[in-house]
Amino acid sequence: MDSQQFYLEEGFPFQGRRLEKLKAFLTQTDLSYDSQIEYTALFKTQDGQIAGCGSRHKNTLKCIAINPAFQGKGCLSLIMTQLLKNAASEGISHLFLFTKPLYLQMFSDMGFYSIMQTEDMLLMENRKDGIREYLRQEAALTPAYKGKKIGAIVMNANPFTNGHRYLVETAASFCDLLHVFVLSADSSEFPSDLRLELVKKGCADFANVQIHGSSDYLISAATFPDYFLKDKATVSDKTALLDLMIFGVYFKETFGITQRFVGEEPFSQITNAYNQQMKKVLPSFGIKVTEIPRCKYQDTVISATLVRKKFLTGDENDLKELQNFVPETTYAFLISPQGTALKKQLSAQRGGIL
Repeated sequence: MDSQQFYLEEGFPFQGRRLEKLKAFLTQTDLSYDSQIEYTALFKTQDGQIAGCGSRHKNTLKCIAINPAFQGKGCLSLIMTQLLKNAASEGISHLFLFTKPLYLQMFSDMGFYSIMQTEDMLLMENRKDGIREYLRQEAALTPAYKGKKIGAIVMNANPFTNGHRYLVETAASFCDLLHVFVLSADSSEFPSDLRLELVKKGCADFANVQIHGSSDYLISAATFPDYFLKDKATVSDKTALLDLMIFGVYFKETFGITQRFVGEEPFSQITNAYNQQMKKVLPSFGIKVTEIPRCKYQDTVISATLVRKKFLTGDENDLKELQNFVPETTYAFLISPQGTALKKQLSAQRGGIL
């Protein structure tokens, strides 16, 4: 069959019966649909058979599958061309691709480069040495230091609390230099640039702490999409492994990291599962994992979830009480006009009234 005999259906994303048919097709090719998908390009034959499909979530291409009956018929080229066209229309040029390791050569021929692969997953990007170039630029911002104990923390800080600050302070006391990577994904209530700013301000008095954004290479929609699935209670070891291997190879290589610190996680099952997998994986890369007990105010565990809840109630007493749970720099933002505007925006999104 000539590629001209396939016709395109687009989903932004698909809904209803079309979505169910797409899910059934992916299941036949040993793939599962990702509920975060924003766009799907699906090609069919004139008699309605699905020849192949591919999808995009933000800057990550995934769920790419070809009907075995139409392999070698030009369908994959059509799918990739359409996905690239759609991404370009959204202003996205730097792309990641999730696929299976056996398709490495196929997508390499299409201009994608391997970042990391496990037995089951392969992550690629369309920039040669993109990850090493990004980390080289980040490392250039790090001041000269002496010592061999190099630590790291990866945090979302949504927003930065006294609990986060306690974790940084404790970890820094064990290290000659501590790198704190703040997640860059804009999938949280507090925007990524604001979260990074609040962490920098809240840690400004620590001389041996360096703050970084994480870009797309660390707990992102590309490396660990399950982290952002709010309706998913658990995460498989396979899903977290890819992200941890990237950290164990590239981040250790660039920054000389010897120890990674995490806070105890009594609330989020996904984060707790990720932490447990971390303890299994990172030591094989020469990185010690240290779990630090949660900070409390009186008998209350300090968490960003609790802070957000009190912030959004609209109750003045709740807002004042937050002085016990967040640093002065975070509190200053929460009570500022910008903080009030964010509160109204978040409340409107949740259907609340302030």
